[in-house]
Amino acid sequence: MEVTAQMVKQLRERTGAPMMDCKSALGESQGDIEKAVDVLRKKGLAAAAKKAGRITAEGVVSSYIHAGGKIGVLVEVNCETDFVARTEAFQELVKDVAMHIAAADPKFVGREEVTPEVLERERAIFSEQALASGKPPAVVEKIVAGKLEKYYSELVLLEQPFVKDPDKTIRQLIAERVGKIGENIKVRRFARYKLGEGIEKRADDFAAEVLAQAAK
Repeated sequence: MEVTAQMVKQLRERTGAPMMDCKSALGESQGDIEKAVDVLRKKGLAAAAKKAGRITAEGVVSSYIHAGGKIGVLVEVNCETDFVARTEAFQELVKDVAMHIAAADPKFVGREEVTPEVLERERAIFSEQALASGKPPAVVEKIVAGKLEKYYSELVLLEQPFVKDPDKTIRQLIAERVGKIGENIKVRRFARYKLGEGIEKRADDFAAEVLAQAAK
């Protein structure tokens, strides 16, 4: 079975393993993603995959102010222990994620946050655009699938290319740090504020909760 770039990308995002190791593992597993994960785990290269199910009950809420005070970000990033939450490596990751949110303006943390209603609306728009160009139905489906992937990469935090290193996504950035730190790490939520613009309800709720905790 041919190993495609998309398969390598998917495996790399799941495991945080280097690209060439992912390609090799997929070749060894004949394109089976799950078997490729096992191959990488046996070689000690899939740290993020091994730790993905572990509970993240510690972490920090951090802030980032950018552009002369015109853009601000609050982000909560979780890890497994308070010890790791206080390490320089973890704090550096949190700052990078907050800075990225300020610059890239994501709307969701992960794909699962994109509601079926939003997804269906985007799918319908992409489908109409493709049909209007005269493409046959089979081609339209492929075009729509490609545009949805692009939609995710533009608006979903974990799918976005990291602004300081566009060759890796935020998911890959976190996966690499998981491998170095040795604990599971998750971005739980964020709120982005821009001077003069409205903010989403979830951002209001997040800010209110943070203020309430600070007042205790």
